[in-house]
Amino acid sequence: MLSNPPAPSAHVDRELVVQLRLAVMRLARRLRQQTEGEITASQLSALFSVSRLGPLTLGALAAVERVRPPTMTRIVGHLEAAGLLVRRPAPADRRSTEVELSPSGRELLDRSRTRTDAYLAERLATLGPAELAVLWRAAAVLERLLEADERR
Repeated sequence: MLSNPPAPSAHVDRELVVQLRLAVMRLARRLRQQTEGEITASQLSALFSVSRLGPLTLGALAAVERVRPPTMTRIVGHLEAAGLLVRRPAPADRRSTEVELSPSGRELLDRSRTRTDAYLAERLATLGPAELAVLWRAAAVLERLLEADERR
């Protein structure tokens, strides 16, 4: 939710920025297409965040997902109605609630991971050893980019 996105740095090749953005977006779209059709990409992302971070308040989940609280309230409402998340009182403050995965939510994430991993493994199997080595290095660099963004 950046109001004024930073301009690309002068020392970074603009073509690299464009090519990387498009490739990452296309890969993310293809991976999303491998997931369950019954929930949206935003709902799936919220489930993954709750799975990764444990029980969260709606405000904390909204911050992690970088959406406004009313948007997260709607997302969680759909997930709760589908039986994928459950609300419970927050241990630290009984006036507040947290959401956590239900067994059905965990099963959906497991199926989703299995399908997306299989799709990606199938695609990676078409590459040679040198290309796979490049992707190993690129994956580490992309992870560093994300970690730097999360520290902001």
